[in-house]
Amino acid sequence: MYSLFRSAFTTSLLVVAAILSLSQAAHSDVQIIYKSATAGTAYHQIGAELSNAVRQSSHDEFVLMQEESQGSVQNVMEVMARQSNYVFTTPSDLVEEAMAGTGVFAERSHPRFQNIRGLFPLPAMTMHFILAGDKGVVTTDTLKGKHLLIGRGTFSAREAARYLRLFGLEERVKIADAALGSGPDALKKGQIDGFVTASSYPTPNIFEVAASMPISMVSLSDEQVEMTGSLRQIIPGGTYPGVNVNVQTTSLPVMAYTTTQMGDDMAYGLTKTFWEVLDDLAAGSAWWSGITPDQLGNMAGKLHPGALRYYEEMGINIPDALR
Repeated sequence: MYSLFRSAFTTSLLVVAAILSLSQAAHSDVQIIYKSATAGTAYHQIGAELSNAVRQSSHDEFVLMQEESQGSVQNVMEVMARQSNYVFTTPSDLVEEAMAGTGVFAERSHPRFQNIRGLFPLPAMTMHFILAGDKGVVTTDTLKGKHLLIGRGTFSAREAARYLRLFGLEERVKIADAALGSGPDALKKGQIDGFVTASSYPTPNIFEVAASMPISMVSLSDEQVEMTGSLRQIIPGGTYPGVNVNVQTTSLPVMAYTTTQMGDDMAYGLTKTFWEVLDDLAAGSAWWSGITPDQLGNMAGKLHPGALRYYEEMGINIPDALR
């Protein structure tokens, strides 16, 4: 897994260097690299919506330049090499692991991880278990004997594998050795029986599949939700074509982070702009509607001083651990 990640990581850094070398002279005072997920996923679309809204609202004062990413693990790893303004998305659990040098970061510990700072919350990462077929909503028992794609080297893949272990399915399913982004095409071609993805709902690549073939979704029991230790999440019936009953699953908080290399004024202005455009974002896409300042309590590490200044000015209660 690490060899695959290092290859993707190295390629990504070369692309980053090329982009920065071409654009830094013209916009070095306003451009911010924004890294979230692969194209076609909910978080890539979320990034596009956020980038457009921030740019328009700030009248080009803040320009988020979105780069494609293989997922949250890569986003955090790149903190080691980034030399400019860098904003990335990730569940808070990964930031905690990076700072502690545990989990996937046990062999890739780096002092720069201590420079990670929080900005604002984003739509939650929701677990989706998708299967071919028109059964609508099914239980985890349906996964037995199935050929599933969960991805590799990403936080989503790690969560999917953890859930399969918790539910006693690890030895009862066959896991495809492929990147998560290939899941929709592989399902449509009949190469797999289903795929698992952690993404905000509604997820574009699931719509892509449901538009061309019947799909079913796994709904977790109350006991299974408790076993995961994650937050209970209901995906309303009708969210995806052909799935007309509520689906019970789980979600994980996702945050936008930066590093101490970002100046206080820029972090303040970006955070302020985010909250000012949030209502407009929610009017255009449902996944923005559940975001509130209370979710800052799920953030790992500390807030960026510039972001903290904005929250204090707005009278928002900030836990001492984030200061």
